[in-house]
Amino acid sequence: MAEQKRDYYEVLGIEKNADDAAIKKAYRVLAKKYHPDMNPGDAEAEKKFKEASEAYAILSDPEKRRQYDQYGHAAFDGAGGAGGFGGFDFSSADFTDIFGDIFGDLFGGGRRGGRNNGPMKGANIRTSVRITFEEAVFGVDKEIELTLKDECTACHGTGAKPGTSPETCAKCGGKGQVVFTQQSFFGTVRNVQTCPDCHGTGKVIKDKCPDCRGTGYIANKKKIQVSIPAGIDNGQCVRIRDKGEPGSNGGPRGDLLVEVVVGRHPIFQRQDENIYSTVPMSFAVAALGGEIVIDTVDGRVIYDVKAGTQTDTKVRLKGKGVPSLRNKSIRGDHYVTLVVQVPDKLSHEAKDLLKKFDEHTGDTLNSAKNITSGRAEEPAGKSKKKFRK
Repeated sequence: MAEQKRDYYEVLGIEKNADDAAIKKAYRVLAKKYHPDMNPGDAEAEKKFKEASEAYAILSDPEKRRQYDQYGHAAFDGAGGAGGFGGFDFSSADFTDIFGDIFGDLFGGGRRGGRNNGPMKGANIRTSVRITFEEAVFGVDKEIELTLKDECTACHGTGAKPGTSPETCAKCGGKGQVVFTQQSFFGTVRNVQTCPDCHGTGKVIKDKCPDCRGTGYIANKKKIQVSIPAGIDNGQCVRIRDKGEPGSNGGPRGDLLVEVVVGRHPIFQRQDENIYSTVPMSFAVAALGGEIVIDTVDGRVIYDVKAGTQTDTKVRLKGKGVPSLRNKSIRGDHYVTLVVQVPDKLSHEAKDLLKKFDEHTGDTLNSAKNITSGRAEEPAGKSKKKFRK
């Protein structure tokens, strides 16, 4: 009994209303995954590859798709054809675009893999700069030193010795690309790749410029001013236009990307546009209320603590955070956690006063004695144990 075929839409993993682009995209993924050249000796992969190819051949053809949608697989029963898989005829299916991509990936070329010899923008350059927490908050101008390439003044960027000119590449005829063929299940596939002799430029230099050694550029150290905006965060980049690698064939320079590395602050921590810190307060201020000094990025501010404030109380200082990158007039907030600070050194007079204070506020120093004095005596032979931290 013949094996029942799966629905073509199910094979490609697409909806029945999928457009041509979705059909091609789905098949490209499956073809690359199950292509026999990627899975040598794998019979199951070859089977799935053939199944996907058959589905694509039908669904990519508007007329065949219409017939399939109306009659299903019965529309093509007995459609034998030379060169088809399992009796199916692939002769009318256009796989050029798909297999140009697949063999480009497999063999290092690709229909789209070749570079054209027109103007091309230069590559971007990345570097980093270190700034302080406060500089990140308010912005700063920094000077960095980089080695950048400039057009050679002797050959004016051609790379050829003065008085000579680059010649048209004989291998590609100045196109920058060469054609090669690859055998596949569908016959000979034509592919294009970058010319190995001229590297896609279409030109070769016989006599190189002695100043730039044929590169067309001279490397020089330069100092560049970088304006770092207020509110920038660690890891973000500042883009400086036209300070990257030179372009080719008259193309523009790339850009310089400066990554900002923000140093840690001993007091402040940042989350988005808000700042967080912890400020100690004495027991007297917490109990009686009073003023404390809080450090902010704008300087010190005086804050009035309410009487009876507990430790870990959160305080919000509105507008004392980090400016927004989009609008520096809009700032986040500064959140302060108030923590009661216990003195570790007390004079005798202070200790006596603290004991008297404790007697009037609950006698907590004698709480253990007060509890045990009301209990029955412990059984003989058992001693009381004291635990110290």
